Amino acid sequence: MSDPSPTDLFAAAETCLRAADPLEKAGLTAEAAACWEAGALTLDETRPTGALEEPGRPARPVLVHPRDLPRRGLGTVEGRAALIHAVAHIEFNAINLAWDAVWRFRGLPLDYYGDWIRVAAEEAYHFGLMCERLQALGYDYGDFAAHDGLWAMARRTADDPLARMALVPRVMEARGLDVTPGMIERFRAAGDENTAGRLGVILRDEVGHVAAGSRWFRHLCAERGLPPEATYFALLETFLGGEVRGPINRADRLRAGFDEAELDRLAELIQPRTQV
Repeated sequence: MSDPSPTDLFAAAETCLRAADPLEKAGLTAEAAACWEAGALTLDETRPTGALEEPGRPARPVLVHPRDLPRRGLGTVEGRAALIHAVAHIEFNAINLAWDAVWRFRGLPLDYYGDWIRVAAEEAYHFGLMCERLQALGYDYGDFAAHDGLWAMARRTADDPLARMALVPRVMEARGLDVTPGMIERFRAAGDENTAGRLGVILRDEVGHVAAGSRWFRHLCAERGLPPEATYFALLETFLGGEVRGPINRADRLRAGFDEAELDRLAELIQPRTQV
């Protein structure tokens, strides 16, 4: 790794965050994860976080408001590529989100850092899966516009790991658990089993990512003497106005650390026409 202090986890995390080239970021992430597994990274709690408003990213894709992204069907190669690109963009952002959870929040248990290093490495792998598929269809990452919703939530939760765990893995990433099964079926219906299989790998791994968020959210609630369910819904109200989108993938959310009471309460917040 190019950082002058490659044996420090926080230095490694910052190096990965600041890398702008997607392939370099993915490679640095894999290297840092291997170093952590080998016990070659220590934690220098005195290393300052500094200022990092934006992670490194390439000049393309152009970022626009979500409402300005065109809707495309899967009946054409371009339409399939556009949706694959959207997933690739989410996975690229997810690499940054995982590393930011490592770099920004100090004084947490070693297992916390191990979880988010693992998540960063898996997100980098997912990004590669989607980029390979894009290239097979004649496109590449950056060829379509994208939005910045995931990192926007990272900015809003930069001061509190409890809010970050509640609102990024347990809202933004949990939404992926809800919508990915439908995407898999759409690609299968379009005859694209290759992409459907890759999305299946992502769905499997994302259950574990949301589970990590659930675990550390509850850990932080316990440390602060807060009731998890009430705290979670209070944060939903504060940050999202209590807005919940459906449908809910109950089976995978249960596997990812939600409980039945939470899911029942979430279901009550969804407009009946969208809940299935």
